[in-house]
Amino acid sequence: MTLRLATRGSPLALWQAEAVAAALRRDDPALEVRLVEVKTEGDRVVDRPIAEVGVQGAFTVEVDQAVRDGRADAAVHSLKDLATTPTPGLALAATLPRGSAEDALLAPRFGAFERLPPEAVVATGSPRRRAQLRRLRPDLRFVDVRGNIATRLARLDSGACDAMVLARAGLERLGLAARISETFSFERVLPAAGQALVGVTCRA
Repeated sequence: MTLRLATRGSPLALWQAEAVAAALRRDDPALEVRLVEVKTEGDRVVDRPIAEVGVQGAFTVEVDQAVRDGRADAAVHSLKDLATTPTPGLALAATLPRGSAEDALLAPRFGAFERLPPEAVVATGSPRRRAQLRRLRPDLRFVDVRGNIATRLARLDSGACDAMVLARAGLERLGLAARISETFSFERVLPAAGQALVGVTCRA
């Protein structure tokens, strides 16, 4: 039997899909698992904040559509990207064990959030993160950042910003934990619901 998993094509999305595939193969060594890569609206539109794209589930709708129209048997998602309202005809079938759910600061020149100088530029694509960080440090400036983790890190390394906030789990899964300067406690920055969880959807 061959089971087809729909996924985005970013390195982190492929890591997640391969992790699900490995879990399925452990359960049934005879099972063949094949990945079906899907390009989403969130992947195509990179010149403006995701909140302005105007599509709910910009990173998930088209991946799930591959399941609905029969191109794939299940879909793999970052659970935090899924809409809170279930998609008709689909079900959340499984999750992998949760990773580190905290948000992480990358500030190679300063090392910690409190050491950032006034007016320092912090990059984050998340309105949630921006609101909580601004409450902690209203003196900072915030800019949007899009793209996969490698693209974002390249912006940080080029000096386009002084610091960046990303999900700790994504960095750890890609072997980039050494880039983390500081991990925010839940009391300081509450992560997104479902952050660090990999979810699998299938036809209901």
